[in-house]
Amino acid sequence: MIRYILWRVAMMIPTLIMISMLVFTIIELPPGDFFESYVEELRAMGEKADMQEIEDLKARYGFDKPAPLRYFDWVVGFAQGDFGYSFEYRMPVADVVGDRVWLTVLVSTVTIAVTWLIAFPIGIYSATHKYSWGDYGLTLVGLIGIAVPNFILALIMMYFANIWFGISIGHLMDQDFLGQPMSWAKAKSILEHIWIPVIIIGTAGTAGMVRRVRANLLDELHKQYVMTARAKGLHPFRLLIKYPLRMSLNFFISDIGSILPTIISGAEITAVVLSLETTGPMLIRALQNQDMYLAGSFLMFLAVLTVIGVLVSDIALAILDPRIRLQGGRTK
Repeated sequence: MIRYILWRVAMMIPTLIMISMLVFTIIELPPGDFFESYVEELRAMGEKADMQEIEDLKARYGFDKPAPLRYFDWVVGFAQGDFGYSFEYRMPVADVVGDRVWLTVLVSTVTIAVTWLIAFPIGIYSATHKYSWGDYGLTLVGLIGIAVPNFILALIMMYFANIWFGISIGHLMDQDFLGQPMSWAKAKSILEHIWIPVIIIGTAGTAGMVRRVRANLLDELHKQYVMTARAKGLHPFRLLIKYPLRMSLNFFISDIGSILPTIISGAEITAVVLSLETTGPMLIRALQNQDMYLAGSFLMFLAVLTVIGVLVSDIALAILDPRIRLQGGRTK
């Protein structure tokens, strides 16, 4: 196990280097850069840009250098904890991301926890009561949850909240607390607002997980070892928990690789619709405006979380399911 982990960690380095090259290349592909876009935006508004300031910023952050040198400077800085400078916000990337990361982690973590708490009992019930009225009803609700996009559900809830209750849902806190330091009043306001995005973002995930739990558990319940344990008189609940449910969790463990970056990135489109103070809208705007250091550092951070999540899921799968081995061998 230790040798396997060390080998996988060593493989992360070339993987992340290749991802960093790809990220830098994609961000560089559009013509121009942030400064040219900024000048054009000012001209469209009838304002005049300070060209001397722009030239100074270009020289300070190496935009007068060839692309390979700028890539090398960016990667070395990222490895040392220097994520660069956001030209749009005019402050270091770490300061820009700051509070948004914690708010995104809070929303995503609560959403994932609620999804698991709801999906697993419903999925187990549907699998153990196959083709019952309860199974049919839950299946219908699940299919509707999967079919309706999150951002459409957000628009529907915003419309009816305004029509029926005369309130505007959106944001993660009252307007008075935007840009203010954390306090008990601000924390209370966040807790009062967070349930709306949790419901909207978690709907599709809950419905999809219910279907997967049901399908995997049904597959395990019809295998020979379950019939043997049932024939030996093992209590049905103990049989369910100890064997088929444990084996059906493989898909859940394998999803850890995608869950970790999701916790940071959040649901981007839904966050835009609800005007949430999370990192999703910030990333989209950074990509649109070619804010290179902000967008590139954020994408690299997601890549790091992904490779770490995949490693954790592989190790957890090997521990959970004895049928899975870390490396293959010849069988006779």
